[in-house]
Amino acid sequence: MSKAFFVILAAQFFSSLADNALLFAAIELLKDLSAPDWQTPALQQFFVVSFIVLAPFVGTYADAMPKGKVMFISNAIKVAGCLAMLLGLHPLFAYGIVGIGAALYSPAKYGILTECMPANRLVWANGWMEGLTVTSVILGAIVGGLLVGEYFRQLMAGLLDTVPFNAGIDTAPKLAVLIILLLYALAAAFNLFIPKLPIEHRLESRSLSTLCVDFWHSFIVLWQDPLGHVSLAVTSLFWGVGTTLRFLILSWAALAFNFSLEQATQLTAVVAVGLAIGSVIAAKYVPLQNAVKVLPLGVAMGAMIVCMSWVSDWRIALVVLVVIGILAGGFLIPMNALLQHRGHQMMGSGHSIALQNFNENVAILLLLGVYAILVELAVPVRTILVLFGLAVCFFMAWLTKKHLQDAVPAP
Repeated sequence: MSKAFFVILAAQFFSSLADNALLFAAIELLKDLSAPDWQTPALQQFFVVSFIVLAPFVGTYADAMPKGKVMFISNAIKVAGCLAMLLGLHPLFAYGIVGIGAALYSPAKYGILTECMPANRLVWANGWMEGLTVTSVILGAIVGGLLVGEYFRQLMAGLLDTVPFNAGIDTAPKLAVLIILLLYALAAAFNLFIPKLPIEHRLESRSLSTLCVDFWHSFIVLWQDPLGHVSLAVTSLFWGVGTTLRFLILSWAALAFNFSLEQATQLTAVVAVGLAIGSVIAAKYVPLQNAVKVLPLGVAMGAMIVCMSWVSDWRIALVVLVVIGILAGGFLIPMNALLQHRGHQMMGSGHSIALQNFNENVAILLLLGVYAILVELAVPVRTILVLFGLAVCFFMAWLTKKHLQDAVPAP
């Protein structure tokens, strides 16, 4: 592992750790504001809307500058979002500012892999990247849960009694946001040590219309490519369902096991443990040319989501969630690598990652919207789990059958 790759991984780890911890701090801030229940899933919608709106521009921007510099600017925007949250901006809008930084960050962090790694090492590099990202998700959920938990609240209350000047940091969630802000600053510091790689595609035109036309052309090209569209469809489904499942687990854990938010966040971390295991297995045993052979794992993952609705023992829940994570990691990593490989060949890594983010976050926005509507209609959590699980099963089965009919050659 080269020094540059290690620095990239370190920067990604701390930025992702902060992203995941911030979600739970923002949820707790909403509770302090007595916000309606629908605003909890809406948090993620405000976060991902930037990935959709800015998609025509962030890929081109990432390809036109050294990617380490792009990552630094992105983390600076995330710091600004945390500051806005501390200064009293509504958590939905402040989390949306953090989403702008994340939208810019993603094409750079994945695009840099295709620039510093050969094609035959992309699955391996993605395994490391996703494995470490998943570790940060696990720790982020744990850290976020602890920062908004009862122990931290009591500790915060004790500090407020002894510190005469607190600069407006007068609640446990606000102190959590301040700590998370420092994690973003640490990630930005690592970004400064990423070597400057050759610029892949210089920006030929700053015209808004030109960038939009270029994005739309790349969008069509990637969806028309047999390998591009299958990997794009799978990764979009995964992130749409996975993000929604995160909120579902919080509600399910409260209903089925009477868990607090702090305990429920640890269940979301369990899925990430399985995802890390699945990522390692896929990185070791699935070469790029066999990436499409993992599609049936998605059908099995959908079936396991359906099984969640009948679980009433938290120990069995742990096993089910780990299995869901393993199955997800088993097909996500090869699909990610395949999509990056095809995108890099056809249009440049930054462009393709921005397109991937656009499609994945449209899926997240739509599925979170469906979930928010179901919550507003008071549909039981177990029913929602069954509906989501069956939808995953049918879609992945259809995609597997379609791919076999198309008989797509290996890359």
